[in-house]
Amino acid sequence: MHESERHRLILSAVQDRPVVTVPDLVALTGVSEATIRRDIATLHMQKKLRRVRGGAEALAPPQFVGLAGRTFAVNETLRTRQKQAIARAAVDLVSDGEPIIINGGTTTFQMVHPLASRRLQVFTNSFPIAEHLLKHSKNTVMLPGGVIYREQQIVLSPFENDVTHNFYARRMFMGAQGLGPLGLMEADPLLIQAEHKLIGQADELVVLVDSTKFEARSSLVLCPLERIHTVITDDGISQRAREMLDAAGVELIVASLDAAQEEDGTAG
Repeated sequence: MHESERHRLILSAVQDRPVVTVPDLVALTGVSEATIRRDIATLHMQKKLRRVRGGAEALAPPQFVGLAGRTFAVNETLRTRQKQAIARAAVDLVSDGEPIIINGGTTTFQMVHPLASRRLQVFTNSFPIAEHLLKHSKNTVMLPGGVIYREQQIVLSPFENDVTHNFYARRMFMGAQGLGPLGLMEADPLLIQAEHKLIGQADELVVLVDSTKFEARSSLVLCPLERIHTVITDDGISQRAREMLDAAGVELIVASLDAAQEEDGTAG
């Protein structure tokens, strides 16, 4: 990753929360701790952020701290080809007229492009997904009530009596911060609460995660592996992760990057 791109991601990350640690930035950029420390020092000298012990903070920390985890804008730039292939495989599972739930996230957002030519009933808590489908498709779109979280661009409600309980779907499509032996993991308690309500409205849970998510961990478990019907990922999935899903009785779909590129006319 080029230095200018790393600096853009680092500055975006520090605007999202009071302090971002060096390990967080290593995971975000995929470079070494030494490189991140040099980047932080450079940006500190340029007076674009403030270097602190173990990480960095914004010069003017946000007054409103949003949900834990990386912002939509940052996540959208990561592993885009893999997410596009995964999303295309997800849309292949549904038929026109079918009601589906799509949880907010940058992998699920990639479903909007193959959904443009479909006609489904879509319930989503993702502001970008709803906006794109309204502008570029004939799908029926429903949103829950609640607060729009700007950083993640999702709508969340802390109340039990929102419209979520009035929508039923055969399948719910969602991403996650991590996927491991304990199950599906997320970073924020409010996300857990909202996603529990959505999961309860669908028969089948389809999880869209790129292969790096099998190595990611969080302190919060959303649901056990056995609740997941299908996992769609890319061909970077390890044999250990395959065996984990098989032992839990989870169906695995490996999306082909080459097939997705050829269909989009972007191969080469």
